[in-house]
Order: sequence, then structure tokens, then C-alpha cells
Amino acid sequence: MPERSIYGPLISAISVFDPGYKPPSKSGGRISTATTAGIVAGTTSATLLIVGIFWWNCCYKLDDEESGVLFGDEFQNGMELRKFSLVQIAKMTNNFNGEKLGKGGFGVVYKGYLRDSDTYVAVKRISKASKQGIKEYASEVKIISQLRHKNLVKLIGQCHEKGELILVYELMTNGSLDSYLFKGKTLLTWEVRFKIVQDLASALFYLHEEGDRCVLHRDIKASNIMLDSSFNAKLGDFGLARLVDHEKASQTTHLAGTLGYLAPECVSSGKASKESDVYSFGVVALEIACGRRSIESKYEESQVSLVDWVWDSYGSQRLLDVADPKLSMNFNAKQMECLLMIGLWCVHPDQHLRPSIRQTIQVLNFEAPLPKLPSTRPTATYNAEITSEIQTSEPCFSDMSITVPR
Repeated sequence: MPERSIYGPLISAISVFDPGYKPPSKSGGRISTATTAGIVAGTTSATLLIVGIFWWNCCYKLDDEESGVLFGDEFQNGMELRKFSLVQIAKMTNNFNGEKLGKGGFGVVYKGYLRDSDTYVAVKRISKASKQGIKEYASEVKIISQLRHKNLVKLIGQCHEKGELILVYELMTNGSLDSYLFKGKTLLTWEVRFKIVQDLASALFYLHEEGDRCVLHRDIKASNIMLDSSFNAKLGDFGLARLVDHEKASQTTHLAGTLGYLAPECVSSGKASKESDVYSFGVVALEIACGRRSIESKYEESQVSLVDWVWDSYGSQRLLDVADPKLSMNFNAKQMECLLMIGLWCVHPDQHLRPSIRQTIQVLNFEAPLPKLPSTRPTATYNAEITSEIQTSEPCFSDMSITVPR
């Protein structure tokens, strides 16, 4: 008989053995076949029921006690997030039948309406089948709830109830940057593009330098840069972010991020740092200037890698030739050159030769001279064992998020 209340009231009410039970009288020393079958069937059913409910509790149910274990004490400390009930979330999203803003392995993002503030919001519903989604939920709540900056997507509230994990964000009306750069949504003018880079740099400076602890984002890319109704840029998706001390400013974990934006040292060692965030920033800067993805298989071999192509053009003194042709030369040449040079500086294969985000902002604002870079891109050194398994140059993985156990 299971101990009462350990597995819940249903299990406590099940008795798989009755001490007062007496076997039927024997006839010829044998128990009837029907009686034996009944005992076996009853015991098997009870056992399966116990195992099934126990499995459900372990794998799916996320009550307050379990979430405390998952998220730790820091989950509750210093949070200023609004806690929504599942009923409130259902009303916001028309019972999850409203407009879908996005979908991925983590789950689905819905457009919602918050009646008490008369505002539209983005509601991210984490898939119950996504273990990584649960971890990212915890990371978002722990980290972004403590952050306040005009260039970070605001997390309004959260819900963890009846096995559901849900995050509620401010709605970014104009969607993600990648839909404009790569999917032909509408053409972003040069003025808007240059301002987006400045906004992103401001967000990264806040994360790296202005908090009590350094925040490593670890997944800076065009699809995580959101645009509001005025095309102000805000960095979002802190599911892979990590907090580190300013003195340390790096963390060795499993490899995580997006191929095409990962710094070489991340691929070889799994070590995330301020410098690896700066590398990703540099890739985005080049994408904004050139209007194409970091890796594009449709181009000729010399242009498949955006970083290699831009560096080759710089070495050939044809740097402005890589500017997005969709702009039809309608850009400030001085700003374009500045942005391209900053991009190359940030993606330097040697992390020690990359700028800090503070230095990047100074050059971006023309408060410091342009960097002096070698005419050919230096060769990065890799850990051969790791890179033989992960090819960052593979075009089909150019925008795939990965988490690879070490």
C-alpha cells in the first residue's frame, strides 16, 4: 500500500493488497483459472495506474514545488513580473486561437490583448515537449525580469500553471529585423539601418557594462532584434543568456547559439564571453550593411561567407562594393564605411583583437578613428576534435539555433 499523499490522493486511495483477503477454497489443490486471471489483471491495472500517474508528475506536471526546484531561489528574488493566471492568458489569446506571430521548437508565439491596459502583447507558449524550452523559460524569467533598458524587449509577465509555461512580452509592431533584411518585407532606408545598429550597440553596452553583473546574451542575430512602431530596435530572446561576474566576464558551458553568428572560440571550446557577443554583433552589422545573411549558398563560392567576402573586398580596396544593392547607392558613404569596418573589427578571429562594445560605440559615433585591420582575414585556430563535428560554414544551418552537449 503506497504511503498516503506521496503520489497524490488518487494513489493513496488505491489498495493493491488487502490484509483481510482470503483465497478461495481449493478444489483439488488448485485455484480456478478465472480467479487467477482476475488477480493478475487487477494487480497489473493498479500497477500501471501508479506508474502512469507517477510518470505524469515527473515529466509534465509543473506545480509550485517543482518550479521552485527547477528555478531555484533566485527565481523568486527581486522579480517585478506580473503573474498571470491561465484563465487570463486564455482570454488574451482567444483560448490560443488568435493570430500566431511565430512558431519554433520551443513552442508558439501568439498576439494577445491585455484589456486592463488596453495594449496588445506577444504571448509565448512553451511546448511541453521541449526540455530546452523549459530551460529557456527559466533563463528568461531569471535574467530579463531584472533588466530595464529602452533597447531591450520588455517582459511584462509570466504564467506557470497546470503544466503550462507562458511568457508575456510587449508587442513589437514591426516584427523582427530579419524579415526586412532577408525576406523582402519592406526596404529599410539607410538612416533606419544605421540607427538600428546604434540601438543594438546601446543594448549590448547595457548588458555588458551597466548592470551589477555582466549578461552574456549568447544568441545575438537578426531574428532576435525586434522593431517597434517607430523602427526603434530592441534585443530580445534571452533564453540562452547567462549572468557572470564582471571580473570573470566569460563562462564555459555547452555550445549554444546560432551557426553563422558563433565566434570561432565558442565552436572550439564552448566558452562564451563578452568578445563572443561582440563577434555576433559584428556579423549583424555586416548583414545590415550588405542586406544578406552571413552564409548564403546561392552565391558563388567566394561570396558564400559574408565575413570572408567583405574582408576580401576591403583588402582589394573595394569595400563599398558590398553595400546592399537594394539601397541603390542611397546611403551615407562615410557611415557605410564606418559600419563595415566596425563589423570586420568585431568578427576578428582572434578574440583578444576585437573591440569592447564601448570602443565600438565610440567609433560608431565618430568619436574615435576607424580601426586598422590586415588586408587579408587572419586564420582562426580551432580545436580539431570539436570543429570536425560542427561546421559553421554549412549553408543549410545558417539560421539554425543549436545546443550541443559537450
